[in-house]
Parts: sequence; structure tokens; C-alpha cells
Amino acid sequence: MTIPDIIIAVDGYSSTGKSTFARLVAAEFGFLYLDSGAMYRGVTLAGLEAGVIGDGKIDEAGVKGIIGPLDLHFRREEGTTKLFLGDRCIEKEIREWEVSQYVSPVSAIPFVRNWVDEKLHAFSAGGRVIMDGRDIGTTVFPNAELKIFMTADEDVRARRRYDEMVLKGIETTVEEVAANLKDRDYRDSHRPTSPLRRAEDAYVLDNTHMTLHEEVVWLLGLIQGKFGLLDSPGLSC
Repeated sequence: MTIPDIIIAVDGYSSTGKSTFARLVAAEFGFLYLDSGAMYRGVTLAGLEAGVIGDGKIDEAGVKGIIGPLDLHFRREEGTTKLFLGDRCIEKEIREWEVSQYVSPVSAIPFVRNWVDEKLHAFSAGGRVIMDGRDIGTTVFPNAELKIFMTADEDVRARRRYDEMVLKGIETTVEEVAANLKDRDYRDSHRPTSPLRRAEDAYVLDNTHMTLHEEVVWLLGLIQGKFGLLDSPGLSC
């Protein structure tokens, strides 16, 4: 099956595997993968390094001062898309705990969201893009040909995130991770600018009890039905 040149918008809660799912789809079917959450994390990292974020506070004027000339961009390397700050790959740094603590309030700042949206539209010119985040199908690409909203049980999400952090050598507890996820869910769903919500025409993917392979098979079935395609490719995942 050849998937048409469409934009696939993937939204959903934290630690539902949105990025992993989107990256795999991009690799399997030749899409450009864009991680909107990485952009917000990149802004947060830059703010931390500039000293305008930290000690439980966010200096919005300071953030505005650094964001204009900020050189955040994606590069395709080794079959995947990575985020760079200038010539420096920051994929690992933006996933660290300190960034995670601040990214939700930073992403709620209207001028930050506008700046990121402009960047994402520029990156996605020409279509054949899969992008994940929290407002892709509702705000960034409301006309995307296919919208998916990912969810999973809270306990499952907390355990996934905890296991991921342990593998990275980050010391924390399941309880701390669960509290952080709950706080982020609330902030994301109640922010005044582009809150997290399911688009009316989005398909729900609850992956609480699904493997990644099953998620991709689910997507293929969805595309077959939506676009009237009959042939399915073999999957390497």
C-alpha cells in the first residue's frame, strides 16, 4: 500500500508514545517527522541555559528576548529527524528532567506558541509530514487529512515514563513521575492558548494494551478504510 502525500496530525497526552509512533510511521512510509514538543523543549532548554528560566520561575520578557534569533531546526540524520540548536544536537538534553518540569508552562505562553507554529508550518511545506504534539490537529494543522488522538491509562503512562528515565540514569520515583504527568495533563488541558483536546474528526488510539507493531497495523487499517486503499505492505517493525 502506498500512502498518499498527506499530513498526519498526532495529538494526545504525555507518555502515550506519540513521538515513538510518529517516528516509526515516518521511517516506514517515507514521511518527514516533526516533533512539535521537541521545539517547545528546545525553547525551554535555551531559556534554562540563558538563565531566564529556573528556580521555579519563568521570566517571560527574558524568554521573548532570546526566542527571536533562536536557531532551532530539524535535521534528518541516520534515518530519523533530530532537533538542533545551531550546530548542536540537543535531542538528549531536551528530554532531561529539568526541561520536563518547565516545558508545559513555557509552551502555554502565547508568543512562544505562535513562534513555534510559524516554524512548523515552514518545515512542513509540501506535505507528506507526520507531526505530533498537543494541538496539531486543532490549531497547527486543523485541515490535516488524518488526525489521531493518543491516550492510555494514567498508571501505564507513569510506568512507561519512569522506565524511560531509569534507562537514562535519571533518579526519580514512579510517584514523582505520576504527579508530574498529572500536573502536565491539567496544565495542557486548561491553558488559555491552544489547550490539549481531541479534534472532532480525530480517531482515538488507546494504546494501553497495544504493542508498537499493533499501533502501526491499526494505522494501516485506518488509512485503508479512509482513503479506499486495498494493498498492505510488509512491516519491518
